[in-house]
Amino acid sequence: MGMVSGRVAFVVSEKTPYLGMARKERLVPMHIAIILPRWVGDLVMSTPMIRAVRQHFGKGAKLTAVVKPLFQDVLAGTNWFDEFIAYDRHSKKQESSFQQAASALRSDRPDIALLVPNSLSSAALAWWGGCRRRVGYARHGRRFLLTDPLFPIRDGWQVEVMSTAQHSMDLAEQIGIPRQPLELELATLPKDEELMDSLMSQFFEGWTQSNSQPLFVFNDNAAYGPAKSWGGERFVSLARQLLHSYPDGRIVVHCGPGERDDARSLELSLNDSRVRSLADVDKLPFGLSKALLRRASIVITTDSGPRHIAAAFRTPTVVLHGPMDPRLGMSDHKNLIELRKELPCSPCGQRICPLEHHDCMVGLSVDDVAHATGELLDMVSHMGAAHPSNLENIE
Repeated sequence: MGMVSGRVAFVVSEKTPYLGMARKERLVPMHIAIILPRWVGDLVMSTPMIRAVRQHFGKGAKLTAVVKPLFQDVLAGTNWFDEFIAYDRHSKKQESSFQQAASALRSDRPDIALLVPNSLSSAALAWWGGCRRRVGYARHGRRFLLTDPLFPIRDGWQVEVMSTAQHSMDLAEQIGIPRQPLELELATLPKDEELMDSLMSQFFEGWTQSNSQPLFVFNDNAAYGPAKSWGGERFVSLARQLLHSYPDGRIVVHCGPGERDDARSLELSLNDSRVRSLADVDKLPFGLSKALLRRASIVITTDSGPRHIAAAFRTPTVVLHGPMDPRLGMSDHKNLIELRKELPCSPCGQRICPLEHHDCMVGLSVDDVAHATGELLDMVSHMGAAHPSNLENIE
């Protein structure tokens, strides 16, 4: 490896086959493609690895993100990537198809592809796109498509559970990058903050956020499936408790385009000027979500993508766990309390409760959540410093 005009470069020759067979030596800029996950939370959990790759190779290397088109907005402001290639294998749009993404990769063949998803399709894309080194976990029958396979730790046939933050950092380590803390990171743009300023002025005219006037953000996102939802009635009861304890506080109900009705129903049920939702906001870009979750005094959320966005801004967060293993969402998020009901059937990993009782979420009482929220808010307000995350198993 050498430097050319400040750029990271590799000498390509017949002795370096993974960089391509060349008849004579030539210097080329290092090009790394990172194929990113299709879920928001997993994408955000990949950010420690992305940051580590950029810091290790510097601005001289070219980094390309292969990602769902909408997710470019999630990464906006981070400035890690030089190029974005749109790819969504579930989309019917030609511009984000497998063929189009593979063609875009082949037009400037990456020296290395880091495959964060464990899917067969992501490995096939890297191979079809001509990526010289293809680094990923050997799962789901894709071992033969990888040049640098990593093998998961198993207990018998069972694969050891790890989060996307952990296994994506494993990929970086495989290509010689020292491991870094799993601290998630995102950024907002000035237009995001301006939109949030305008919205807060409309919602709560004359109100100013402070330690004694906290901004609570509720999120009951269940894009994965209804098994993750805590339920509107419980959030209504929680809002009443919090506003009784913090009468000068305010609550904003976060939602995505598909959750407008639930957010609106929660707001209407409370009929309190201190509670507003994003339900009737015309457009709901990721930039607005980032700005809101960044500003929150505390976020109370189900185990879904917005919890990881909050973590990327170091926002104090109470996470309500249900059917998923908490280890799947692990990162170095300080100021975090995770609540989970200890049950024989949990975690099941199902989108819909197979036993139809939903006890893993129903069993998290409003009192438990309110207590955890107050405890975390008091710690942050009085100490003004981060503290380790805490997983509380509620019996």
